[in-house]
Amino acid sequence: MSLSSRLGGTTPAPAEERHRPGRPVHDQVYEVRRRIQRKLADELGPSLYAAGRGEGTEELDARVREALHDLLAREETPLSGADRGRIVSEVVDEVLGHGPIESLLRDQSVTEVMVNGPRSVYVERLGRIERVAAEFDDEAHLRRVIDRICSRVGRRVDEASPMVDARLPDGSRVNAIVPPIAIDGSSLTIRRFSSVPLTVGDLLSYGTLTRPAAQFLDVCVRGRRTIIVSGGTGSGKTTILNILSGFIPAEERVVTIEDAAELQLDQEHVVRLETRPPNSEGRGTVTTRDLVRNALRMRPDRIVVGEVRDAAALDMLQAMNTGHDGSLTTLHANTPRDALARLETMVLMAGLDLPSRAIRDQIASAVDLILQVGRFADGTRRITHITEVVGMESDVITLQDLFLYDVPAGAGGLRATGVRPRFADSLARYGVTLQPALFTPDGAP
Repeated sequence: MSLSSRLGGTTPAPAEERHRPGRPVHDQVYEVRRRIQRKLADELGPSLYAAGRGEGTEELDARVREALHDLLAREETPLSGADRGRIVSEVVDEVLGHGPIESLLRDQSVTEVMVNGPRSVYVERLGRIERVAAEFDDEAHLRRVIDRICSRVGRRVDEASPMVDARLPDGSRVNAIVPPIAIDGSSLTIRRFSSVPLTVGDLLSYGTLTRPAAQFLDVCVRGRRTIIVSGGTGSGKTTILNILSGFIPAEERVVTIEDAAELQLDQEHVVRLETRPPNSEGRGTVTTRDLVRNALRMRPDRIVVGEVRDAAALDMLQAMNTGHDGSLTTLHANTPRDALARLETMVLMAGLDLPSRAIRDQIASAVDLILQVGRFADGTRRITHITEVVGMESDVITLQDLFLYDVPAGAGGLRATGVRPRFADSLARYGVTLQPALFTPDGAP
């Protein structure tokens, strides 16, 4: 993408853009900024783009800032120091970043950015959604930012393919949907991830997890128990999956499979795989199911699937039942029981006409634990259930809750039910043991 395309704004804004609500009718800084952008594109665009191919972001940033200061020095409109700083910041964000939302992506308190058309931007801070003053110039401006994000990871979005999942260089998850599917203008949703991944200690301090539950999960992962993390959108499933992945011993070979790579594993022996959508000719699709099948040929000790949502569930269950125990994944469901029902439904999507009993036998044999994650009204996220899959009774998969979130107790958090897991004795062959004190209702301090 050329610098001229990045800068955009090569034509004067129409009257309705200049006079729209939220922007002063005579916003001199806005007009100067657009004029400076056009001059920068005219004077330095082609040469700067060609010279900057081999440069890093810091060098390109310095070149753009130097050019901007020269252009502002020749600007006849009187501007204060604050106005000049605003112009430089906005143009640099446009050239090197993501335009009006770049400052939001730098804000560590922002966990999600939601763009509902060019003039409506919301963020999530501390679990609360609020509207912010950031705006795009117009729909074309928003589309340029979306195209820039997609092109960096080899994705595309247009009228023929109006929906896309992508990611930012830091691993933040991106979803974009454009007209004609999006009626009121393009929609862009970015779920940010902290540059420093959350740790078990962070979850303990937030009340998401308690120490006995954390110790139990550590033992379960090292003891190669297969775990499903279940929850709704934005409940923190990927964060929990990341924490669980951190318990995997360093000597094991891990293969991760995701739609958009966002897991942050500290182990050295990790192979990261990412799905791919079809190209402009409708070819080249690589699905989660394809990658799960391929992963079986890669001699993995563990397979970590970012999210299972389709017929890949069948291949994943077969992998878990053929020597790849200790694998991890997430899915969308409201309760542990719903998670099993949804897993069964996804297996049926494979179209093999398997009997329900056979599917449930596979699930009961493959899955050891279900972690249910919930998002509360105040924006906090909690693990509400740690549930063991016990086995089959008649045609029903039996479950037992090992830890439950004590809602009346509030701050008491996740409490042991007093039930000891059936698989406790089998952990010994992996060199780990469960302390009985973890399962007393009061828990261990």
